[in-house]
Amino acid sequence: MTASIWGHFDSLLTDLDGVVYEGKRAIEPAPVVLERLREQGIPVGYVTNNSSRGAETVAAQLASFGVKTDPDDIVGSGQTGVELLSTMIPAKSRVLVVGGQGLRDWVVKFGFELVADASAKPAAVIQGFAPDVSWNDLAQAAFAIQNGAKWVATNSDWTLPQEQGLAPGNGTLVSAVHTAVGQLPLVAGKPETPIFDTAIRHMNSKYGVKRPAFLGDRIDTDITGANRAGIDSILVLTGVSTRKEVLGIKLEGRPKFIIGSTAELLSEYVYPVATERGFACGSALVELQGNRVVVVKGEARSLDALKAACAVVYTSATPIYGLDVDPKLYA
Repeated sequence: MTASIWGHFDSLLTDLDGVVYEGKRAIEPAPVVLERLREQGIPVGYVTNNSSRGAETVAAQLASFGVKTDPDDIVGSGQTGVELLSTMIPAKSRVLVVGGQGLRDWVVKFGFELVADASAKPAAVIQGFAPDVSWNDLAQAAFAIQNGAKWVATNSDWTLPQEQGLAPGNGTLVSAVHTAVGQLPLVAGKPETPIFDTAIRHMNSKYGVKRPAFLGDRIDTDITGANRAGIDSILVLTGVSTRKEVLGIKLEGRPKFIIGSTAELLSEYVYPVATERGFACGSALVELQGNRVVVVKGEARSLDALKAACAVVYTSATPIYGLDVDPKLYA
């Protein structure tokens, strides 16, 4: 069975790292696809956990790839983090920022006073990723939190896709502070819902849309977060999450749609269809034979086989750890 994804949704929210680009390199054909959707009248908003850069800088990078977007259509965890912070401390309070200029700009926009270290007795610490965050920055954050400062983290991503591979993300830096202070921060970004709420409010206010789909490459943040926020999710296999991960993921992280690249957003989506013993999808047939997930027809490494196998696993009464899944599906 095939049908257009856009028969169900009126807009697209998408992640950036691992979907549109890796570091400074575009992930093809994402720029062309996003422009085509925009030309077709489908509003596109960008939701990113990266708080190190401002929206204008991100919009300029997208423009360099040929993607036209307004900076206000880029919703970052820095913005949402400071929104949360404003509900926790009085206006004009002192705030210690661990992170990049984009996060500092949001703190200033909300009327807070930036301070450099814990000796200034800040009312709060907001922590985001930046490549130049040092041990001293983390130490000052820990000292301030131990002295009673509120603590907000923009995100808890363990990794960050770069041209050379996966680099440590903000979650590793947050974990270092957590180890020192013995408490956890309030998290603004994916997979928590505040950043999705901010994005939905913006898209509804600006474009009048109410039913977005969310596109992401990470099950732990993008897909799980969208599902928590009640948004249908699309997993694209161009970034962090793997075929093995999507096969074994628990209910909260299961995507509504699985695509191999963003090009598939412009074509009919092929849905798995139930058969007597399993699911057929396009040219593939996958069955549950006892406790074995078996590719009966088609190429095991194809996207069709993966979608059929996911449908088999997701509908099975036996948990994934009790199933013998054909290794060719994920190797």
